[in-house]
Amino acid sequence: MSTIFGPVHSRRFGVSLGIDLSSSTKQCNFDCLYCELAPAPAMAHQHTITPVETIITDLQEALINHPAIDVITITANGEPTMYPYLSELINQIDQMKGNIQTLILSNSACLSDENVFNSLLKLDQVKLSLDAATPETFKKIDRPADGIEISAIIESIIQFSRVFNGKLFLEILFVKGINDTPDEVAALNTALLDIHCERIDIGTIDRPPAYAVQGLRFDELYTLSHDFDPSLPIHIVSRTHAQVLPSSYSDSEILTTLDKRPLTRDDIDALFDTDSKERFQILLNQGKIAQIERTNVIFFTPSENINRKRSK
Repeated sequence: MSTIFGPVHSRRFGVSLGIDLSSSTKQCNFDCLYCELAPAPAMAHQHTITPVETIITDLQEALINHPAIDVITITANGEPTMYPYLSELINQIDQMKGNIQTLILSNSACLSDENVFNSLLKLDQVKLSLDAATPETFKKIDRPADGIEISAIIESIIQFSRVFNGKLFLEILFVKGINDTPDEVAALNTALLDIHCERIDIGTIDRPPAYAVQGLRFDELYTLSHDFDPSLPIHIVSRTHAQVLPSSYSDSEILTTLDKRPLTRDDIDALFDTDSKERFQILLNQGKIAQIERTNVIFFTPSENINRKRSK
């Protein structure tokens, strides 16, 4: 079985070639309620380990067949930072990747390990998950292996964000009735304010989950996004825009809405009715609305916001 999959066209990260560091079986230190893989007990270490040479051979062949790649994404059927030869693997990828970016998708649990921390510093892009900020909710939603504490994870993310020279992304996946409560969102907000990152992606369940849990509708995610500090670079990731009934917005309401939380074109298409979209376009043409990019994602915000940030 090849350790390489794709290319996958990602709106957030571009054209990606994936490396699965646990291609034969699920190996993870979490057993998340929302996982799209089958339930499995959380484990502290990988038991089935793919040799670095096998991965590099597979990657070399894949790059020959698919040269137009934006990013090589390190992931796993589980948690990729559990792979014991991660540092060596990244070094060998760096020798052959050329201008292609390297990215890892991690649940953050191993970041307190010095070897993992230093390995991730060598990457171009890192996406870390943070689904909860309180111990009770963390254990309920992510179901971690023994010895993993959310306080250590948050502190490691904060420290990593201060020294990482690449692009750091955070992702929060919300599960209805679990981590979407006001107290949990407030705790997450407090933690996020100490983390320096390019973008914070908030999303919900959009594939059949391992356990009987439910996701949030887009409008619920949108409402929840306003509970975070306006300074945080929140991006709503959802495939359920179609569930929303568009509303009418005046010019001032459009600008106020964008001031509270910058929106993408998909968000606008979902939230605004036809007349409101026309008003939005006029405001954009008049220069009252500006575009900002947060690593492959275009947001719209009042032009005054851009000027305020530049004047600070």
